[in-house]
Amino acid sequence: MSTPSQVATLTGLSAAQLPAASELAARFPLTPNPHPAPDREYDAVMAHLSFGVAFSDHMVRATWTREQGWHGHRTVAFGPLTLSPAAAVLHYGQEIFEGLKAYRHDDGSVWTFRPGFNAARFNASARRLALPELPEEDFVASLAALVAVDQRWVPGVEGSSLYLRPFMIATEAFLGVRSAHEGEYLLISSPVGPYFVNGFQPVSIWVAQDFHRVGPGGMGAAKTGGNYAASLLPQQEAYDKGFEQVCFLDAATNTHLEELGGMNVFVVDADGTVRTPALTGTILEGGTRAAILQLLRDGGRTVREETIELAPLLEQIGSGQVAEMFACGTAAVITPIGRLAGEGFDVTVADGAPGPVTTELYTALTDIQYGRREDPHEWMYRLV
Repeated sequence: MSTPSQVATLTGLSAAQLPAASELAARFPLTPNPHPAPDREYDAVMAHLSFGVAFSDHMVRATWTREQGWHGHRTVAFGPLTLSPAAAVLHYGQEIFEGLKAYRHDDGSVWTFRPGFNAARFNASARRLALPELPEEDFVASLAALVAVDQRWVPGVEGSSLYLRPFMIATEAFLGVRSAHEGEYLLISSPVGPYFVNGFQPVSIWVAQDFHRVGPGGMGAAKTGGNYAASLLPQQEAYDKGFEQVCFLDAATNTHLEELGGMNVFVVDADGTVRTPALTGTILEGGTRAAILQLLRDGGRTVREETIELAPLLEQIGSGQVAEMFACGTAAVITPIGRLAGEGFDVTVADGAPGPVTTELYTALTDIQYGRREDPHEWMYRLV
C-alpha cells in the first residue's frame, strides 16, 4: 500500500506513444561539424570518463520569439554562444534545464530513460519561469537528432552513459523585470562515468540547518539554476567538513527533510516500509524517484510519501528502526547514505554499508536502463 503525494505528479508521453526516433530526428536538420574532435582527443576522453567535463561534437538549437513562436530547429557544431551582455538570462536568471542519459545496450543500440517525463517536467519548469513551453515531441526529437549524429560518444563500459543536458535561456537584450520575448533552446551532451567516483558506495551527508534551498511558493518544483546556486555555499561547507553531499530542511519550520542539493532522499524502515518526503511544491519531482516508487509498489512494499522530521529520524536511526537510507537522481541513479550529520549530531545508518533494499532497487533500475531486464512500464525509448 502507499500514500499519495500532496501535489499532482507529472505525466508525459510514454515510449509507446512517441514516433520512432528516426522520424523525430528529422525535425532538427543537421549541419555537420567541420572540425569534430580528433581521434587522439576522442580516445583520451573515452578512456578516462569523468562527469560533465568533455562534450560531444554537436549540439541542438531552436529559437523562440513572441512573434514567430518556435523556429530555426537545427543540429550544429558544439561551440560558443553569441549572447548580448544585456540578455535577460544574465540579469534575471530566467532559465531552466533537464538531465537525461543515453545508454548503450549490449547489441549496440542506444536508449534513453523516460524522456516523456523529462519533457513534461521541462515544460512545468518553463511555466514557473515564464518561459515558452516546447512541444514534448520536439524535446524528444532533439535527443534523437543529437544522439544520431554523435552516437560514437555513447560509451559502452559498465556504469557509463552519454549525459544529455537540454536547457532554455531567455536571450532578449533588455534591462527590465518582465518575462523575456526571446529565448533559445539548446541540447548538449557529455560522455560520463559514475557521478560519484567510488560508484555504488555509501556517501556521508551533512544536514544544513542555517541554509535553505527554497521556500514555500518559490521555485522548488522547477529545475532551474537558481535553486542549485542556492545550494552551492552549503555544499561547499559540507565538502570542507568531509561530507560528499548536503541535505536541506524545509524553510518554513527547519525541522523536516526535503532533498539533497541535486537528489531526492528515501528512508527504509526495518519492517520494509519505504518513506520519502512528499511533494509539497518545494521539492523537485524526480524521474528516478517516481520510477523507484513504482518498482517498490510492483514488489508489494508499503510506500509512504510524507513529512519526515529530522529529530524523530535521528532517534529511529539510533534505535535501529531505520535500516537504510539512500538518495536518487538521474546523474547518480541510486546512492546509499551511510552517515548523517549536522550541528549536534553524527549518526551511522545501520552498519554504514549499502542495505539490501537499496541494492535491489539499484540493480533493478540499472538493469532496465541497460537492457538487462524486462521493461514492463515502457520507460525505455530507443534513440539509435
